[in-house]
Parts: sequence; C-alpha cells; structure tokens
Amino acid sequence: MRNTIHDDKIGEKLPAADKKKIEDSVEEATKRLCGNQLAEADEFEDKMKEQESVCNPIIAKMYQGAGGESSGPADDEAPPTAGGAGPKIEEVD
Repeated sequence: MRNTIHDDKIGEKLPAADKKKIEDSVEEATKRLCGNQLAEADEFEDKMKEQESVCNPIIAKMYQGAGGESSGPADDEAPPTAGGAGPKIEEVD
C-alpha cells in the first residue's frame, strides 16, 4: 500500500490528507506486527482487515473520481472484465 501511494500515477490523484491517513495506518500496522512476531494468525488477519478498512475506501473514492482530477481508472488501470475480448481457449485432444 505504501508503494501504491508513492506511485506517480496514483499518488498524484490522492489528496494529502488521504495519503497521510494511509501512511499513518501502514506505519502503525508495521510497528505493531514487527513488535509482535509471535502473534497468532488471527491477529495478523485482524490487522489486515483493519488496514483494508482504512485503505480500500480511499482507493475506491480515487477510482470513482472523487479523490482526484481523473473521472476513473485509465484503460491500463481498469480491472479485467469477464467475457471480454480475451483469447479463446480451445480444447485439444
């Protein structure tokens, strides 16, 4: 996530307050996990869900155009769609 917000294409679309919120969340999670390496898997999963609850709305808002000047993801950033014009796979005997 830290690398994502420092990426030129994405970072420039995020307001400084949102970048700070993500940075603070990542830093806090990193400190907590590094200081507690003997934690159970459930604790790591909980921290991951907490991290996602902070970051996902910000990134979603950015892709919806509310977080920057773009109205959505560029073609090369768009998620793949099912049933697209991708290659056909034929079964060979």
